[in-house]
Amino acid sequence: MKRDIETRKDIEEILITFYKKAFQDDLIGHFFTEVVPLDLNIHIPVIADFWEGILFNVHKYGKNVMKIHQQISDLSPIHKVHLDRWVTLFTATITSLFEGPKAELMKQRAKSIATLMDIKINHST
Repeated sequence: MKRDIETRKDIEEILITFYKKAFQDDLIGHFFTEVVPLDLNIHIPVIADFWEGILFNVHKYGKNVMKIHQQISDLSPIHKVHLDRWVTLFTATITSLFEGPKAELMKQRAKSIATLMDIKINHST
């Protein structure tokens, strides 16, 4: 049996593992490597702040995640198919490493975030 997500270090493990897959993905990899090339040494602490807020109610993340992704979509359109692939890779990464209430919460929130991003990016006026 796997253990549940318990610490920020666990979140960072998920993120590092996910980005290794995402960078090489044929459908979404270009967002991370070409559209807005990510330096994981900078990005992981920032996005870990975001997830730490969701999972552990630690509020360090101060950016507007929707605005950031709208700006990315302005450079290279983010469509539902891209968000669906992100959810698939992200939730599979979580499942491969952890199980329990926090792991389920992280997967559920990832799906909710992707749905909201699709609405805001692709269906708002």
